[in-house]
Amino acid sequence: MSDWDFLHDMHDEGYSPEQIADAASCGYNPNEVDVAAFGYSPDEWHAIDNDELFSEHPIISPELLTIFDSLVQSAESFYKLTNRYLQIWGELGELYAEIEYGIKRHKPHTRGSDGKLGNDFIEVKTISPEKNKDQVKVKRAGNFNKLLIIKINKDFTFEGQLIARKDLPKGDGKLATASWSNNENCK
Repeated sequence: MSDWDFLHDMHDEGYSPEQIADAASCGYNPNEVDVAAFGYSPDEWHAIDNDELFSEHPIISPELLTIFDSLVQSAESFYKLTNRYLQIWGELGELYAEIEYGIKRHKPHTRGSDGKLGNDFIEVKTISPEKNKDQVKVKRAGNFNKLLIIKINKDFTFEGQLIARKDLPKGDGKLATASWSNNENCK
């Protein structure tokens, strides 16, 4: 069972696309959370204006979530059956970036960056479970403000880390090497 299956259940139960998008952005169905169970009074919470919320966080297509989940399950099943990985890491990383971070991807074969997040151009690089080092290489000539490193773990879970271009190591070569590190930029 996937971490995203509850979104399909919400769809089947008749929740609106906005409610499903809300649940996708926080990782659980907020309509089923009892704040009193966490020691908070419902009076301490205030309603958020949906227009304000959705202007900052794009609505993710339920179909895209279904496809992402299916691809991850297929890759995991293939590995369990053959002990070989499907070589779809880059696409999985970019799909995860689109879903988890709200990145609007460019058209295929656009040079310089993979998408936009607000006013920032984002380059997405993926660390697969096959890699021995938690590092990625990125072209210094690329047109991006931020680098998003997506790490796919051996158990097919995903993590992301956003790094400002100015924080990349300085150098003269065509490529810069960025390392995965555990810091506040991880999501």
